[in-house]
Amino acid sequence: MINKPETVVLIHGLWMGGFVLLPHQRWLREDGFTKHRFSYPSWRKSLDDNVQLLSRFINETSGTTIHLVAHSLGGLVALKMISRATDPRIRRLVVMGTPYVDCHCGITLAETPVLAPLVGRTFNDWFSQPHPVLPPAVEIGVIAGFRPVGLGRLIPGLARPNDGVIAVIETSIAEARDSISLDINHAGMLLSRTCKEQIASFLKTGRFVHA
Repeated sequence: MINKPETVVLIHGLWMGGFVLLPHQRWLREDGFTKHRFSYPSWRKSLDDNVQLLSRFINETSGTTIHLVAHSLGGLVALKMISRATDPRIRRLVVMGTPYVDCHCGITLAETPVLAPLVGRTFNDWFSQPHPVLPPAVEIGVIAGFRPVGLGRLIPGLARPNDGVIAVIETSIAEARDSISLDINHAGMLLSRTCKEQIASFLKTGRFVHA
């Protein structure tokens, strides 16, 4: 347990809602964190719209220290937000299966006319803009998966290793303080206690637990 409760904001991915983060919300509460789930229109709204919604949510969140934990597309929203004039209370950010540098599956869908609407505006906005400048004041931890089970297997050309949707190489963030790859698939990150333990480690120490 940590001596002084710190606040964690949980951010979901594409086509999802905050409810998918209920397991992590419960587990982080057991670790002594105060936690909140942020829900946003991941498909319908633009990246800027969702960044503004997240920024407003954090401004209205109490706590002297705030950490962010984001899955998939939610990581892109969080990373874009911290690249701007960010709340000085934000200390650490963990992204899980977030396609920071590339996204073979998503871009393939976006380039297929009948399927393009599935990726949504936020995704398209991220990959049509330069990568943001990330502030050194926020420590970033990257979790990737290498269990290739997911819909991405239906799309030829997905690099290995991958989590069934996102390739490990696509999650790389040069500014990250630490990164780790786990034997887990993309959706499984939402239900994995191993993933939870790594999140808790990074939030408490700024490092993952490496074997």
